[in-house]
Order: sequence, then structure tokens, then C-alpha cells
Amino acid sequence: MTTLQRWTLTAVCLATAMLMLDIAVVATALPDIAADLRADLHGLKWVIDAYTLALGGVVLTAGSLADRLGRRRLFVAGLLVFTASSLACALAPSIGALIAARAVQGLGAALMFAVSLALIADVFAPGKARATALAAYGATIGASFAIGPFVGGVLTTTLGWTWVFLLNLPLGCIGLAIATRKLRESRDPVPRRVDVPGQITLMLALLGIVFGLLNAADDGWSEPLTLVTLLGGGVFAVAFVLIELRVREPMVPLAMFAQRPFAGAQVTAITISAGLYAMLAYLMIYLQQILGLSAIEAGLVLVPATLLNLAVAGASAPLAARVSPRVIIAAGLACATAGLVLMTSAGVDSGWTVVLPGLCLANIGAGLVNPAIGALSLSVPAERSGLASGIHDTARQSGLALGVAALGALIPIGGGVGIADPVAFVDGVRDALWVGAAVTAFGALVATALLGERRYGFFGATYTSRPSSRR
Repeated sequence: MTTLQRWTLTAVCLATAMLMLDIAVVATALPDIAADLRADLHGLKWVIDAYTLALGGVVLTAGSLADRLGRRRLFVAGLLVFTASSLACALAPSIGALIAARAVQGLGAALMFAVSLALIADVFAPGKARATALAAYGATIGASFAIGPFVGGVLTTTLGWTWVFLLNLPLGCIGLAIATRKLRESRDPVPRRVDVPGQITLMLALLGIVFGLLNAADDGWSEPLTLVTLLGGGVFAVAFVLIELRVREPMVPLAMFAQRPFAGAQVTAITISAGLYAMLAYLMIYLQQILGLSAIEAGLVLVPATLLNLAVAGASAPLAARVSPRVIIAAGLACATAGLVLMTSAGVDSGWTVVLPGLCLANIGAGLVNPAIGALSLSVPAERSGLASGIHDTARQSGLALGVAALGALIPIGGGVGIADPVAFVDGVRDALWVGAAVTAFGALVATALLGERRYGFFGATYTSRPSSRR
């Protein structure tokens, strides 16, 4: 590995760890945030979704800008915005201010995330070197989600919840130093125009659907505001597709989804984010508010799963040389599904070990899936790596935002933080786990069908699946 490759991989993994940790560490700190800022479960959901919506909603446009203006330049800008907004989160005097700061933080994360895979693709040629880099990238994503609650628990218990955000300040400064001094610039020689109508309709679609789902938990599915926002989100989603079909330079060229490996990777990203990762916040609340664990103890519950995730992700590169991506991804999603089902045995009077087997099995699945879908998302021409990276990140974050909202709609608002009705809360968590399992199982079926049966250079850009019968 060359010096440039080492610095690039270090910078990308550091930035990815920061923005992923800011989803995971916040999960453990939610009860303390609620107590300090006098927030209910509805407000806490927005603390997560304001971040993921901003990230998922603008990451595609960020990718287009990166291809035009320079990927390193946008990466540096993202680090600056993310680090500054992290300070604003720590200083937030109210839940509304925290939600607003989290939205800005999501914008900074979008700039970083949009170019992460593109930066890797620029310095790592297809083959073993890229396979190793992508395995490290996938391990970073999985480990950040897995170890995040423990880190958040330590910081929350010892220093206070504000430190889950203040942690980003030194990390951001290190990332800026590496990015400005060690990374090289790259861009698309024929960059695309920014698709303003597509950006607006995509953001309105996501916002409408998420707002409607979150409102359903508060006021019910038959509430007019719930129905109107869900319908409006659906209308804007259709409008987005129609715009992308007609505009000269769409932010999401739908023809890319004709490539089955690429399409399968995005389906997998959406389903594992919505079905598995979205449950993390509610499991952390369950462990602390129902079972009475401290923030540190709740984080420690995830340590075995963390180690398994790291081990599996690290071993994925040599595994991919012998096993097809179809098998790897299907097996990973099947493990995630089984893990979620195992956790449905959780009850009001259970011990903390009730969720441990399911967490471990689900994280084995995540360790298989993350490097695989990162590799398949780069099975495009090199000049489109920024766009492919943006689409992949949109799939991940949109899935997470929708999952937090949809699964949260099954948990009664009266059983939120503070737990007015523990039985109702736990019943809602179990329902959410079953739905999450159904989502990941559906993803396994669809991804398996899309990926087909053939395997060619899984971690390179030469992978093609079973040819489609359509011409």
C-alpha cells in the first residue's frame, strides 16, 4: 500500500467513523438528552432523523458537486461543517435547537459521505488492494454502529451527553489536517449539472413520509395530518421518479439500476438500515429505561457483537474470492433477520442477556453485508464513482431515516422515555423487531433475485450478474 493510499484510507475511515458514530453514540445518550432538555420520545426520534434526513436527502447533490468542484475540496468542506455543527449540538439549550444543529450536522456528513467511496476508488485500483480497502471501510461502518453505544455510554455517564458531540472536535481537526495535506484532488472530467428539481422533490418526499410516520405514533394513522403528509410524500416520490426519467442530467440516472449488481447493493443497503440499524435507538431505550441498565452497561451489552462484526468484516475480502456476492449478501441478511427474531423474546422482566444472542447474530450479518455492498456499488465506470457513492449513501441513510420513523410508529408515544406504560413500550418494541425482521428478509429475497448466479471479480469493477432478458 502506497503512502497516498494509506492516508486516503485513514481519512475516509476516520470521517466515516465520525458520521456513523454520531448516529450510534446518540442512541445511548437519548435518555439523558430527554431528561436535560425535557424532551419526549417524539423529539428524540427527530434528533436521529433530522441528521439522517439531511444526510440522505442531499448526499446525491453533494456527489454531483464533488465530481464538478473536486472531491477532496468537498470532503474538506464537509469536515468543517460537521465539526462546527457538532459544537452547536453540544451547546444546544433546547430540543428544538439540538434538532436544528443535527440537521446542519447531517449536511456536513453528506459532503463527506458522498465522496468516501470515490476517494477510495481514485487511489485503489480494482483487485486485491481495493478489496482490502473496502473491507476496512465496511468494518469501520459496522464497528461504528456496534461500538457507538458503548462509547456514548462511557461519555454520557462520566462527562455528560454533550460529550458525544464534543468528541467530534479533535477527530474533525485530525481529519482536516490529513485531508488538506495528504490527499490528492480528483474530479469527473465531464461533470453533470446539479439537478435542482430532483433535489427538491427527493427532499420533500423523504420529509413528507418521515413526518407522517412519526406523527402516526403520536396521533394515530387516521389523523388527517398523518394521511396528508404521507400522501404528499408519496406524490413527491412519484414526481421525483418522473423528473429523473425526463431531465437531461438526472441526479439519479435510473439506467444505473438496470445493472443488477448495483441495484441489488442499494436494495440491501436500504433494508439492512431500515430493518436492523434503525432498531438501535429503541433497544438502547429498552435496556436503560425498562431493564434499568446504566448508559455504560447498555453499551457494554454490544461489545461481543462489536467484536464479531469486526472479525467478519475483516475476513470478508478473502471470503469474496471463493464465494459469490449473492451468497454473501443473502447469508448476511438472513443472519440479520434471525437476529432480530431472536430479540423478540425480550420482556419487561427479562435480563440483559435476552438480546445478546440476537445482537451477535445480526452483527455477523452486518459484517458480511457492508463490505459486499460497498464493492458492488463501485461496479461502475471510474468517472461515475462519485455518483455511485452518493446513490449508495442515499440508500443507507434514507433507509435509516424511514426505519426509525416506521418502526417508531409501532411504539406508543405514551411509552416513551420516562416509560408511562412499560408493558405497552415493550410490546411496541417487539412489534418493531418483527417488522424489522420482515424488512431484512424481504431484502434478502430481492437482492438474491437481482444478483443472479454468476460471479466475476466481486471486488473489482468487472462484476456482472445474470443477464436480463430485457433489451
